[in-house]
Amino acid sequence: MKVLRTLAPATRRHFLVLFVIGLLFWSSLASLLPTLSLYVESVGATRHQVGIVMGAFAIGLLLFRPWVGNLADSKGRRVVLLIGLWVAAIAPLAYLFTTSIPLLIGIRIFHGLSIAAFTTGYSALVADLSPLRQRGELIGYMSLVTPIGMAVGPALGGFVQASIGYTVLFLMAAGFGLVGLIGAIGGLPATPFVAPNLAMAPNSRPSGLGFEVILSPRLRIPALVMLMVGLAFGTLSTFVPLFIKETGVALNAGLFYAAAAIASFAMRILVGRASDHYGRGRFITLGLLLYAISMLLLWQAHSATEFLLAGAIEGAGAGVFLPMMITLAADRSRPDERGRVFGLCMAGFDLGIAISGPTLGFFADQLGYRGLFGLSAVLVAVALLVFISLSSKSFTASIHYALGSGKDFYAISQTSD
Repeated sequence: MKVLRTLAPATRRHFLVLFVIGLLFWSSLASLLPTLSLYVESVGATRHQVGIVMGAFAIGLLLFRPWVGNLADSKGRRVVLLIGLWVAAIAPLAYLFTTSIPLLIGIRIFHGLSIAAFTTGYSALVADLSPLRQRGELIGYMSLVTPIGMAVGPALGGFVQASIGYTVLFLMAAGFGLVGLIGAIGGLPATPFVAPNLAMAPNSRPSGLGFEVILSPRLRIPALVMLMVGLAFGTLSTFVPLFIKETGVALNAGLFYAAAAIASFAMRILVGRASDHYGRGRFITLGLLLYAISMLLLWQAHSATEFLLAGAIEGAGAGVFLPMMITLAADRSRPDERGRVFGLCMAGFDLGIAISGPTLGFFADQLGYRGLFGLSAVLVAVALLVFISLSSKSFTASIHYALGSGKDFYAISQTSD
């Protein structure tokens, strides 16, 4: 991370504080990945109800994304960071006090506000603070909080739940969020950050929630691709623990997520800097291809080794795809609209997760868990074809960009919208 040494001391300090806060947030969230669906099942939920409860998290994301995106542009990134951490500290405690399916749905919707607010503020702030020529590298490094948290959280959450119980698990998740909240209050200034690489127009103010921005040619295809990948990711986060349990394979589901996180970590270190030199398109294509392969492997998995291999390949795909899509959104947005762009571009991903729980949960009764992953492979393959053929201004330009031989015609630094 030599790039950090080239930054001003105050900027470097802000990056370090953000990194620690990000680790705490994702550890809190990820500690519930291999455990919460099992908890919902343990209180008497059917497969379809498990899908509805887990998918309700993304309903909260969809409801709050436009609001927090606009808030990030109008009131500053720190405000929405604090909201996300505050919810992360409260929501796990609420799980302790109910076994009612309707109440669990409501708590999951509220919990969705945490990731809507935190990821919008975090991504926009990292992009604001990153010099243009080093944007991909810095976003790649700062996105490492996700795989690290996704490695520590599920392993720790699975162990705590199995050895101590759900009460300590939920208290631990809440504690991570609380410590992060305290760190953000003390470590980040209350004054708004100003993007160093592209000045905001004088007297400009964000207007509307940004739907006209996300439907523009520069961002609608990224949002659509995020939707289709979100469907696959929602299947992973909801049904992998139950699928492993159904197959009778002796494997802690937390280890699946840990394998994914380790692979994601390795890929994020490599691709961010490379994308600054070779463009984002080829890496997004690679990420989608790896994601499709991982779904196919899960479709055919019958052993612990096969599950872990699928998890590692999925993590590698996510480690390439997600930070590159965030960087692509940063490339194609202005600072005065960046909060809304991140909030709404990620809404495609959120919508996929929201749909996958209740919709694919219904198909789980017809196809079984194994069939869901075959269906997810098809969805990601379609996303790959959409990106290759429609990501730029024409079919030919899209192919060139997606395969790495063409520039991004929609990047704000190269053209105006």
